Formats: sequence, C-alpha cells, structure tokens
Amino acid sequence: MWANLHLLFWLSLFPFTTAWMGENHFAAAPTAAYGGVLLMAAVAYWILQRTLIGLEGDASVLRRAVGSDWKGKLSPVLYAIGIVSTFWTPWFALLLYAAVAVSWLVPDRRIEGVLPDARNGPSPPAGE
Repeated sequence: MWANLHLLFWLSLFPFTTAWMGENHFAAAPTAAYGGVLLMAAVAYWILQRTLIGLEGDASVLRRAVGSDWKGKLSPVLYAIGIVSTFWTPWFALLLYAAVAVSWLVPDRRIEGVLPDARNGPSPPAGE
C-alpha cells in the first residue's frame, strides 16, 4: 500500500509542474522540476513493481511479464539526462521526456505472451 501511495504522490505533482512549465514558457527550472517529478515517478513505479514481485516471488506472472524491463531501466536514465540538459537546451529535455512517453505508448507484447498462461491456471502434473 505504501509503495502505491508513494507512486500516487509523485503522479499528483504532474498538474503543478506541467502548469508551471507552461506558464514560464519552458524555462530551465520548471522543465528540470518536471523532469524531476518524472524521474521520481519512475523510481516509485520501480519500487511498486519490485514490491509486488517480492510478495509473489520470482516465479510470479508479473515477474515473467516484466522480464528484463528495458523500458523501465532506460526511462530514468533518459529523465536524468533530460534534467541535466534543461540548463543548456530545454527543448532537448522535452524531446527526451516525449520519447520516453512514446516508448510507453507502444504495446508491450511480453505481457500478452504471459497472460494466457496465467488465465489457464497452473498446469496439471505430468501423467494426469
């Protein structure tokens, strides 16, 4: 529950940072703050994911669906690069933030591949 509330806290800051960034015409400080909120939301998502996997174990459906989670590992790195780059070119940071968002809009086939197995339930032991 605490991991979920942690994620919800960071998500609740998006309207504030988005408005601040828009009111200041994408100035460096608001754009960096927006990236900071994106980064902390990504960290909170990772914590929630790890917590759920820890509860169900490494053999859980979620663990199999997540796999190597390249998007989950790459997103915080791009957010950090975006935060640093805002002080030179805020538009580059915005492009990085948008690239991460677009990568998450693409459907993930790993989850679809695992879910049919989960819906069928555990396989019966061999020989039955």
